[in-house]
Amino acid sequence: MLEGDEGSLAVFRNISVYRGDTLALDHINLRIAEGEHLAILGPNGSGKSTLIKTIFQECYPLATEDSHFSVFGRQRWNLAELRTRLGVVSNDPGLFGSRPITGREAVLSGFFSSVGLWPHLEVTPAMQARAEEVLKLMEAGHLADRCISDMSSGEARRLLVGRALVHNPCTLVFDEPSNSLDLFAQEELRQIMRHLAGVGIAILLITHHLSDIIPEIDRVIFVKDGRILQDGAKADLLTTSHLRDLFQVDLEVTVRKDFYHAW
Repeated sequence: MLEGDEGSLAVFRNISVYRGDTLALDHINLRIAEGEHLAILGPNGSGKSTLIKTIFQECYPLATEDSHFSVFGRQRWNLAELRTRLGVVSNDPGLFGSRPITGREAVLSGFFSSVGLWPHLEVTPAMQARAEEVLKLMEAGHLADRCISDMSSGEARRLLVGRALVHNPCTLVFDEPSNSLDLFAQEELRQIMRHLAGVGIAILLITHHLSDIIPEIDRVIFVKDGRILQDGAKADLLTTSHLRDLFQVDLEVTVRKDFYHAW
């Protein structure tokens, strides 16, 4: 049952979203509480990313008499202000391109939503201090003066997380975070998410990889064809039969050290 806007990260009531001529979200009803660790799972093209883009107000729902949508209890946001409460971790370590950018510059660029730093941008002492705090939190101080182009994909992803943390958001969104990562970097990323959850940052994970779902996440939402297929406790939904229905593939689910895996 949906509750009110108070204490909610996002509330969707009868929300539909078009991407061009395509109905990407179809009458979504959903409440995400502030501070909640949550995974949204579904096949490619299911509507997962559109749901997140709607929360970030990059996509806009149809306005109908019976629809209602809010983020942190408000229907309208200045996007710069929203970023101070809700950070997003890009799944593209190539975000910074080929221009020489150090790890410290990558983190600082989060204050400006820029690709690296440019001469016209004014970096204040407070920003510098916060960047150093984030580098320490991410155990990435040794990467501060190295070029992103000389880093592994796992090291670059660590700095992308740091870039999203500079505003000290209460929730971090990870959108398909393990794409392009090798097994070592995937494990490192999961440990980063666990660490952040442990220090009080809510994790909102969008994925189609079962093993990305860290033990701290208790609630799982299945999205398919633009609709909420199922919404409930992780232990109830991450079963062989449910996941076969979601992905339409023959698989088996196993659990090892509180992590779920599909074979």
